[in-house]
This record gives sequence, structure tokens and C-alpha cells, in this order.
Amino acid sequence: MTIFRYGFRRHATYRAAAFAGAFTNTIFGVLRAYVLIALWSARPGLGGYDVTDAVTFCFLTQAFIGPMQVFGGGLELSQRVRTGDVALDLVRPASLQMWSLADDLGRAAFLFLARSVPPTVVGAAVFGINVPVDPVTWAAFLVSVTLGIVVSFGLRYLVALSACWIVDERGVQSMSLVMTTFFSGMMLPLAIFPGWLGTLAQALPWAAMVQVPADVFLGKTAPLGALAFQALWVAVVLAAGALATRSARRKVVIHGG
Repeated sequence: MTIFRYGFRRHATYRAAAFAGAFTNTIFGVLRAYVLIALWSARPGLGGYDVTDAVTFCFLTQAFIGPMQVFGGGLELSQRVRTGDVALDLVRPASLQMWSLADDLGRAAFLFLARSVPPTVVGAAVFGINVPVDPVTWAAFLVSVTLGIVVSFGLRYLVALSACWIVDERGVQSMSLVMTTFFSGMMLPLAIFPGWLGTLAQALPWAAMVQVPADVFLGKTAPLGALAFQALWVAVVLAAGALATRSARRKVVIHGG
């Protein structure tokens, strides 16, 4: 909890940047909304969404950009690997992965308030969005968002830790950005992807970041099944991160770090 509070306070010092990000997310949300309105007006009921669902999905995904760090980054680990400071992190009496997760959750909590709420409010005021009335749905949505953030962290942690092996992880980050943008539901709902591609996209971990929380909010999926799906990917990516951290620790020792 101490590291969570530290992460929250540290990122709260950059209020101007957060508000600028919220403004940018809002503007792009409005532009995306008009594109989706045109698409759903031409294809009513596409993917099981109506026009209002599509607009709601648009502003939810814009709201997820900051907390879930959809476009990658948000971790200082790769830089610390390059500078050698990671050696200090590895000798702490705490898990490097859990320490990083607590800090990232603090970052996400601040950005949820600063960058997620404004676009959603503007979307509701300008276009109108579907809002759940059932408190159970709201509770499931908040849990789903939290799990989505943890999945995002797990994937970004693996990308950052790859710097232990390839020195410059920017290529991996670029590949991760493409996969996240395409398979998370950030651009379009995965439900409209055709055939096997749609089935595959909805089974991959990136869907747990954006698509699943949005569908929980819209009532398009059973909350328990959605949360179970996310929890499974949380376990997978955190386990992979733990194994990678153990391997990286041995590599640091081998190189004399």
C-alpha cells in the first residue's frame, strides 16, 4: 500500500500533463465517435451493438488509454536495466515484480481520475451514452478495470524486462503496441472481427484490457465469466513475469551486475 500511495503521489505531481492527456483523449474520442456513428448508421446492429453502444464503447476505450497505458510504456524498468540500477532493485527485500505492480497501480489510480472521467463525461454530454443502473454491474466493471490494468502491467513488464536480453527493447515495444492496438478492442469492438480472427482476438490477453471491461459496462457479457477470463490471464502474465524475473536475476549475476 505504501508503494501504491507513492506511485499515486508521484504521478499526481504531473497534473498539467494528465489534463492535457485528458483533453487529447476527449478530442480524439469525439472524432472517433462520429466515425463509429457513420459505420453503425450504415450497418445497424453490427457486432450486437447499436449506435449508442458504439459511442459508449468509443468513450470507454478513450478512458482506458491512460490507466491501462494502452500505447505501452509507463514502467521505468527497462531504463534501469540499461543504466544498471536494476541491480539495486533486485537486492531489495521485496519482489521486483510486485513492487513495480504496486507503483503502476498507483499511477493507474491517478490517471483514472484525471484522464478517464473527463472524456466519458464529455461523451455523455455531447452524444449520450449507455450507463448501467445496476450497482452489481458497476462493481463488476470496477473489478474488471482493475484486472485489465494488471493484465496490461503484466504484458508491459515482460516487454520492459526483455531489455535484460536484447539491451534495446524498442522493437519489442513497437510489436507490443501493434498487438495491443489491434487485439485489445481499442480501435473497434472485437465482436465485429470476422470468423476465426474474431474468436482468436477475444481469447488473447489483450482483450482482457479493453474489450472485456467495456462489455461488462455495456452488459454484453456475463460478469462472472468475464472476470474469470481476466483473472486467468492475470495469473498467466504474472507467472510469466515471475519466471522472467528469476531468469533475469541469474543473468545479472552472470554478467557481474
